[in-house]
Amino acid sequence: MATTLFDIAAEKLEESSEMDQLEARGTLRLAVKEAGLDVQNLTIPQLQAVFEKLMPKELEARGVSDAAATCKAVMKDIASAASAADLSASNSPDEIFKRLGGS
Repeated sequence: MATTLFDIAAEKLEESSEMDQLEARGTLRLAVKEAGLDVQNLTIPQLQAVFEKLMPKELEARGVSDAAATCKAVMKDIASAASAADLSASNSPDEIFKRLGGS
């Protein structure tokens, strides 16, 4: 199973908070959908916007202590994983069709 940027972010959220795996993934999925984004095609800038604008409120609503610091810690972990950037863009349908078509 391929690891997406969403998977990495959810795992980092679980590690940085008191949430279990299901709660971390569900909370992140709701925030991403609220932003009008697709979990399978997230980019780091999109994910950063979600963690800056939406996740603090979502985490506070779920009783996570120091939600802002948790969001910063998750984004720092993701940013340090440089390979995550390749996961989000290189396998999008548009990129795959461009490679297949030779464009």
